[in-house]
Amino acid sequence: MKKSDAINAPFQPESFEFQDQSQVDEIIARYPKGRDHSAIMPLLDLAQRQVAETGPFGDLPTGGGWIPRAAMDKIAEICKVAPIKVYEVATFYSMYNLEPVGKYLMQICTTTPCWLCNSDDVVKACKDHLGIGIGQTTEDGYFTLMEVECLGACTNAPMIQMNDLFYEDLTYDSMIDILKNLQKDEIPPHGPQNGRRAAMALTGPTTLEEQAKKANIV
Repeated sequence: MKKSDAINAPFQPESFEFQDQSQVDEIIARYPKGRDHSAIMPLLDLAQRQVAETGPFGDLPTGGGWIPRAAMDKIAEICKVAPIKVYEVATFYSMYNLEPVGKYLMQICTTTPCWLCNSDDVVKACKDHLGIGIGQTTEDGYFTLMEVECLGACTNAPMIQMNDLFYEDLTYDSMIDILKNLQKDEIPPHGPQNGRRAAMALTGPTTLEEQAKKANIV
């Protein structure tokens, strides 16, 4: 569904309120007086995280983070702008979900570096194990699959982003293992899945080796 269509979809709740006004006040206070519109992006993020924490609306099976239209209207009210100004921001940036997603949002990078390192195997693992395709959500509301552009971990390709966590150096089998753990609500260790430390070469540091030893990195 297009983001513009989701804004008027029947699953939209009638109202939205921020649960913690102090968080809203803290965000507004970051910006100069009269610049409340600068808070639109962090308030959108706050709304999305609140929805993820509080669970689905009504009969929706999905409990992941997304931003209802009512939340955007509330943000427009807080920031003293027309609602369309908030809609413009929310529909432009890919990190804002404007329709329900699964508890675990699996964003799979298929841009060139990941593709060259067999991201197709990662996509296949998700499709095989979950029985859904890109852009779909499992019936139990646990998983949504999305294909995304570069997530900035090209050295550790192929990789995915699961909610706020990166899983890197993936294979078909390691992706299956991650999914099995998540189905049990067990969050597996994030980062490289092949023993690599951060973005270091598998053979160890190639520069600043003495400093690495002093820092107990190797």
